[in-house]
Amino acid sequence: MLAELAAANAAFAVIKTTVQNGGDLAKIANKIADYTYNKTDIEKKAREDKSKGNASADLESFMALEQIRDQEVQLKEMMIWAGNPGEWDRWQKFQAEARVQRQEEEKEREAFATEMYNNIGWALVAVTGILGLAGLAYLAIWLKGL
Repeated sequence: MLAELAAANAAFAVIKTTVQNGGDLAKIANKIADYTYNKTDIEKKAREDKSKGNASADLESFMALEQIRDQEVQLKEMMIWAGNPGEWDRWQKFQAEARVQRQEEEKEREAFATEMYNNIGWALVAVTGILGLAGLAYLAIWLKGL
């Protein structure tokens, strides 16, 4: 949780500086993606901690989420008052697109892993069958020699 929070804080610092200086968010798309990814990861871990009932981790998760929420409030205010017109809306749209893309990538990884495990399983079945047949053939040859 701390690593994700540190990465989110670093990305936030770059985003904040860019917005304050009137820079283009497209130039720091990778930092926005890092921030969004770490934010989602922190939220996911917070839900896991809450479901497990881990009190110490639950407090840590809550504090990390509060820090992320405070950062988003700061960004919203900066983008609305000091940023380019419509910047906050574009920010939210970018975050939504990044979240959807990450979900699709995660589904693809899970599908790949499932296919790989199935292929490995079938390969083990084939090898076991071949070894079994070879063992039976060897046994038949050995018994014929008795």
